[in-house]
Amino acid sequence: MKKNLLKNLIFVGAILVYIVFCFIQKPITSAVVIDGETAVGSMWSLLPPIIAIGLALITKEVYSSLFAGILSGAIIAAISMGTGFEGIMTVVVKDGLIANISDSYNVGILIFLVVLGSIVVLMNKAGGSKAYGEWAAKHIKTRVGASLSTFLLGVLIFVDDYFNCLTVGSVMRPVTDKHNISRSKLAYLIDATAAPVCIIAPISSWAAAVSGTVKDVNGIQLFISTIPYNLYALLTLVMVIFIAVTNVDYGPMRLHEVNAIKGDLFTSRSTVYADDDKPSTSKGKVIDLILPVVILIISCVMGMLYTGGLFGGASVIDAFADCDASYGLSLGSIGAFIIIVIYFLCRKVLKFTECMESIVCGFKQMVPAIMILVFAWTLKSVTNTLGAAEFVKGIVENATAVQILLPLILFAVALGLSFATGTSWGTFGILIPIVTGVFSAQLETASQTGIPSMVIICISACLAGAVCGDHCSPISDTTIMASTGAQCDHVNHVSTQLPYAMTVAAVSAVGYLIAGFVQNVFVVLGVSVALMIGVLFGIKMIFGNDNKPAHTAETKSEKK
Repeated sequence: MKKNLLKNLIFVGAILVYIVFCFIQKPITSAVVIDGETAVGSMWSLLPPIIAIGLALITKEVYSSLFAGILSGAIIAAISMGTGFEGIMTVVVKDGLIANISDSYNVGILIFLVVLGSIVVLMNKAGGSKAYGEWAAKHIKTRVGASLSTFLLGVLIFVDDYFNCLTVGSVMRPVTDKHNISRSKLAYLIDATAAPVCIIAPISSWAAAVSGTVKDVNGIQLFISTIPYNLYALLTLVMVIFIAVTNVDYGPMRLHEVNAIKGDLFTSRSTVYADDDKPSTSKGKVIDLILPVVILIISCVMGMLYTGGLFGGASVIDAFADCDASYGLSLGSIGAFIIIVIYFLCRKVLKFTECMESIVCGFKQMVPAIMILVFAWTLKSVTNTLGAAEFVKGIVENATAVQILLPLILFAVALGLSFATGTSWGTFGILIPIVTGVFSAQLETASQTGIPSMVIICISACLAGAVCGDHCSPISDTTIMASTGAQCDHVNHVSTQLPYAMTVAAVSAVGYLIAGFVQNVFVVLGVSVALMIGVLFGIKMIFGNDNKPAHTAETKSEKK
């Protein structure tokens, strides 16, 4: 009890100190950026996400925490613009919740969520998941094998992070459950092979997003050049393999794994997701899971390529670069759902009424994710209203004088911005144009001499920091999707993943510091990987692999 009170007091004190600095930088009456081209945002713009994230980690309750962040941002905007109570309601409801729910891109993601949830229910009702779990129990005999299988599937599904999270989660849950791997650990394995894999895959929605932020240079070529310098993504993969093979855990994850070995996969809040999709038949086979997943993958990839103009004459790479991921995933998932329903009807493992019931059940399973996503999108729009982009842009532009330290600075700024706003795409969308502006003279001759190493390193630092912040943030779309795919309590996922992500971030920061002085990919990547492995072996020496909890008394009190 005293420990919780101390945490609350520290949080309140930190918020008060931050507000004092906000007032010192700029009065609250001028906190909103009216003209984004000339005005500079203020520290006020980051206060709402700081409140939301802090409250979520302290209270373990994500919905009210996100709403508190939204409301605080609306109050700041209303005071700044002098619009009073009506202005608060406008920011929260009209410009926030309603605008984000009605946004076509967001609606496409919500449709994809619901349809994918329905497909998962279909596979479960048809007995495919149960049959796959039984098959996997015979062939995947260890916890190491289950973890590595999850990692491998995550690497193979590199097209899109949303698709990755939900597909890997639905396929691997029966396997990891059989081997008593906690849902928090499963969520980490999913999250660590979602954005970190997509950001180093040349054919993915992320490659398209990055290439779209640069001008006067071949975007895909530049993206491929950044892959060896994307330290956070590469080192995260190293860490996942090490943890899976050695079975070493630390921080809150250790407690969750100890409880999972004893039979409690959730540690807390085990009823977040409804379990109303049990098999309706005993005729299920492994093919009833494998074939629907393959149909879903092919259908979604073709949907994305279609929106990018593949059937209009564009090449595969250009189609991915120009695709509308939201529309493509919606098209693909709906098409896959229809084909899968027909397949199960032909197999006579499900009745038509049972197939239609799966739509409602799938929607119910996705309600937690939908609520968190809508609140997270609204918080991002409030943060944008307060001028977070302009504030960060001003910081980066002031830091460009010290070019040797620029990779490290960009990594740190991108990490902070992505963590606070929950969007990696928005983060590198802000920072990469700044970097290309700083090095505009070198880029003008890039077609003849090649893209300068410092440009590649700095853009890589932006991408790595954005993915790292996205990986850590409770309000990140991908983090929310990983919780949904694993059917894990969202706050549990965030709190257990944070120490792992911060470990990789610290090593990446050292790597970018070295990169500012030694612009050689072999030296930078080699030293970074060696340092990462050294740190992991140090962690193994400290914690061992027996997964004994450090605070048994606290565990008992939490269960009470």
